[in-house]
Amino acid sequence: MVKIPKSKKPRVNSSRRYIGIFVFFVLACVVYSARLINIQISGQDYYSSGKAGTYQRREIIYAERGEIFDRNGVPLVINEYTENIILDYGSMPYYNSAKNLLISQAVSVIRSNGDSSLLTELNYPVSGNAPDFYFDESFFADQTKSARFKRILKEHGLSEEITCETFVSSFLRSYGLTDRNGKFIYTGDDVYEILARRFDMEYMRFSEETPYILAENADISLISSIKESFTYGVRTMVSSSRKYCFPGFASHILGRMGKIPAGRENEYLEKGYSLDSYIGISGAEAAFENYLRGQNGLKIVTEDEYGYIIDETIEKAPVSGQDVYLTIDINLQIVAEYALKNNIDYIVENAVLSGVPLSGEDAKAGALSILEIGTNDVLALASYPSFNLATFNRDYSRLIANDTSPLLNRALNGMYTPGSTFKIATAAAALSEGVVSATQLINDTGKYTYYSDYQPACWIYNRYGFGHGFQNIVQAIQNSCNYYFFEAGRLLTIERLVDYCRKFGLGEKTGIELGETSGVLDCPEYREKSESDAWQVGDVLQVAIGQGKSMFSPLQLANYIATFITGERRSTHILSSVHQYGTDVVTFEKSAGEILDTVEISSYNRSIILSAMKNVVDIGSAASVFADYDITVGGKTGTAQVNEKKSENAIFVGFAPYDSPKIVASVVIEQGSSGTTASRAIRDVFDYYFSVGSFKNAPEDRAEFVSKIISEYSGSSVS
Repeated sequence: MVKIPKSKKPRVNSSRRYIGIFVFFVLACVVYSARLINIQISGQDYYSSGKAGTYQRREIIYAERGEIFDRNGVPLVINEYTENIILDYGSMPYYNSAKNLLISQAVSVIRSNGDSSLLTELNYPVSGNAPDFYFDESFFADQTKSARFKRILKEHGLSEEITCETFVSSFLRSYGLTDRNGKFIYTGDDVYEILARRFDMEYMRFSEETPYILAENADISLISSIKESFTYGVRTMVSSSRKYCFPGFASHILGRMGKIPAGRENEYLEKGYSLDSYIGISGAEAAFENYLRGQNGLKIVTEDEYGYIIDETIEKAPVSGQDVYLTIDINLQIVAEYALKNNIDYIVENAVLSGVPLSGEDAKAGALSILEIGTNDVLALASYPSFNLATFNRDYSRLIANDTSPLLNRALNGMYTPGSTFKIATAAAALSEGVVSATQLINDTGKYTYYSDYQPACWIYNRYGFGHGFQNIVQAIQNSCNYYFFEAGRLLTIERLVDYCRKFGLGEKTGIELGETSGVLDCPEYREKSESDAWQVGDVLQVAIGQGKSMFSPLQLANYIATFITGERRSTHILSSVHQYGTDVVTFEKSAGEILDTVEISSYNRSIILSAMKNVVDIGSAASVFADYDITVGGKTGTAQVNEKKSENAIFVGFAPYDSPKIVASVVIEQGSSGTTASRAIRDVFDYYFSVGSFKNAPEDRAEFVSKIISEYSGSSVS
């Protein structure tokens, strides 16, 4: 048997083997360390790995907010696009040193382009210069800022009782702006600027879902500089803001947008909002937030190791908000605001010229509302003084300090005693309940003496010392005879009067989607609930003539007259329809207000009262304003005492045309003195709407008239 010899392996020097292993280990450590440094300093630790040499991050795609239009499709609020400079959480460096350096460099690039004014305003609680720092009281006066400040302190394990000095030193250390010995790592100015910016980033909850906006509305030069200077950490992002097509007009209706209010963060977080989201705060922006708000999308961005984007994939497509169409006619709205302002100016000017004290020289504010009869579409809501949404932030301090409260929407939330305009309700109830008849005469002797301990007088007696004499209900409405309605109210009783008033919607919300007051209907029940003056049997006399404690909004007054005319109380509404963004596809449409109640008034009794309202305009208290008018109008004037040191409030409600009413309007002018002069604003609105008066011979001049108003008040409000 032949043996096959085994092959011999060469011997290897063991020392050379160990050296090779050691060299390989060292090289591996160097490569690993370099990679680790790159991840930690360059921020790639926030990325997920893609293919070799690439990294992925998720980026929010912000959805478009729906736009707002008037009933005719005229744009009122649209989106305007700008490009912002943002800090990107996904690619921000991890360590403080690299993060601070990046922020400092980004601010420097923005400033070197001459665009420091574009830097976003800081939410930072400290003012002053080193070493004399102090907490800014105005910061803590803001509830939202104060709440977020406390949240940040808690996250850092600091007491709410912290001093300013301790606050600054603590956050300098926390953000790595001082070394272990407390010495600055950067120059003094840079340190405090970075400190404030880092705090603001926490304040805004900087995260992957919430990028931090460093500068807004960047131009092409700045955008180019940013893209050339940074491959990670800083980038640009297109965003949209609201543009007001008629700045200074319809501001109370449209409303404004703002940050989520303090105390409501969790509510909005649960709905999918981020804390830096802008939401509707007031007006239509708030009322129709659910329609206007879109749903943000998400995309995956793939970058190479140098930060260059090599691919973008849509993971979740954004869904735009829906467009909202309002019932208002913007041209009529502009005319209404202008007419209201002119009416107030007219009252003041004539009062000053007359030299008679408390005759309207103190008139400063008012409201006007217009409803379409049958549908209860709100065609216009004017409130004076007003403000400009486009400059709201800049004007805020001045607006808040203004004693005329320009931010108050008086058409919806103003509370006014109705005066003699209330007598229409008393008349309707009295006729319907049979306590008076159309032909019955009541003798106004001047002073009403039914009660021994309470004997109010008719206005004519207080002014001239005698009464109106015998009056039927038409004459009583035409002459606004208090004595007649004292008697009608007493015979009617407060219980039956209140029942009719509630059916008219007095003391009830009208149902408009915007915020409104419910008003006050004076009665025993109200007195008891409000713990006000105890109800006295004779108080019905004051309620019957629109005095006492009853107070209603101008829109309520218009709705009450519309209800009387039609016999149906409908909810008022300002939403006409909702469309898919940028299209004519309707997703919701409202043709008329919901019927909330009906008022049983015979056609005969209604015609009696309507004829009396026609007399008010033709030969009564409003005749001087509507003399020889081109269409027949019905209306009722009213005045209401405020106090002995102010002129009386002036009220007028009117409708037109008389034979086939299409619209009803109401106006209240605070300290306007006379309902007669207040009716001028309604006449001017009717002129425009019906192409009569100054537009009778040239209806086409209406467009030119509106253009002149817009031109005169461009960039400001009619206030």
